[in-house]
Amino acid sequence: MLTDPLSIAISELEEETVAGLVKERLASGVAPLEIVNSLQQGMAEAGNRFESGVYFLGELIMCGEIMHNAMAVLEPYLLGSNAEYKGNIVIGTVKGDIHDLGKNIVVMLLKGSGYQVIDLGVDVPIEAFVEAIQKYKAPLVGMSVLLTGCQESMKDTIAAIRKAGLDTKVLIGGNYINEVVRDYVGADYFATAANDGVRIANEIFS
Repeated sequence: MLTDPLSIAISELEEETVAGLVKERLASGVAPLEIVNSLQQGMAEAGNRFESGVYFLGELIMCGEIMHNAMAVLEPYLLGSNAEYKGNIVIGTVKGDIHDLGKNIVVMLLKGSGYQVIDLGVDVPIEAFVEAIQKYKAPLVGMSVLLTGCQESMKDTIAAIRKAGLDTKVLIGGNYINEVVRDYVGADYFATAANDGVRIANEIFS
């Protein structure tokens, strides 16, 4: 049950309320990451409503648009201009999946934390992941997925990375990802919230 007014507003698709609350919270000194978390909780609720048939695709797309607009306001606050360079991370949404909202938030947070992020975009073929890891000598690769049907794609990509002899760590992320999925596809880590991605990256690069 949501209690945060911002989470409730985005889950109810109240665009103007969301925009107002984001600006209000920034002005009163609330940490940008805390605002992102509130927005993500509301988005997760919208996702639940979609899965249970309360919302349709139109509502889900609208929720994504509201989130996108809120992130545009938050971006300058999230990008740490003086963050030191920490290393390379390759990231992309796996083959067959074209969702990028969650991935884009993670990319923004990682950049703000001092990482050089090589963002391969969406619907990324296996070879593109392997080539980018080799080219940038990335110790970490992040794979995003929203569609349950793309698990095999993720599993095949990770198998190809291992077959190529790359010892990069693999972090998978998405709204339904858990320990069972992580184990099934052969990833090293999983994340369900954007800031988990930053925490795991910091762990690996330390």
